[in-house]
Amino acid sequence: MIKSFQSIQQDIPILVVDDFSTMRRIMINCLNELGFNNISEADDGLSAIAQLKQKEFKLIISDWKMPNMMGIDLLKTIRADELYKSVPFVMVTAEGLAENMAEAISAGASDYVIKPLNSGILGSKIEAALGVK
Repeated sequence: MIKSFQSIQQDIPILVVDDFSTMRRIMINCLNELGFNNISEADDGLSAIAQLKQKEFKLIISDWKMPNMMGIDLLKTIRADELYKSVPFVMVTAEGLAENMAEAISAGASDYVIKPLNSGILGSKIEAALGVK
C-alpha cells in the first residue's frame, strides 16, 4: 500500500472498465497491490452505466477504446449526470496522443494513464484523482 493511501478507506467502491478481461485483471491486481478491495468490473461503457445505476462508485478507471461505448463517451455521459458528475475518473489508453489527453481532461477526466501501467503509476494517478497529498 502506498503510504499516502493510508488516509483513504481501502474499501471504497471502484469500477474498472475495459473490454479486455486481461487488462481488467491487470488493473484489479494493481489496485489489490495498492490495498483496494472493493472492485467491480465492466466490459464496456454501456455495462458500466448499468452498474452505476445499481451501485455508488467512488472511483472509475476506464479504458478509452472499447466497443459499444468508448471510454470518452462514458466520461461525457457521467459528467453530464448530476449523480455521477463529481466521481473521480481516470482514463486509461494505449495511445499517447496529445489530442486524446486534452479531450479527456477537457471532458472532465481526473487524470490520464498511458499503458502499460503498474501499481506505482496507477497509484499516483489515483492519488491525484482522489486529491490525496
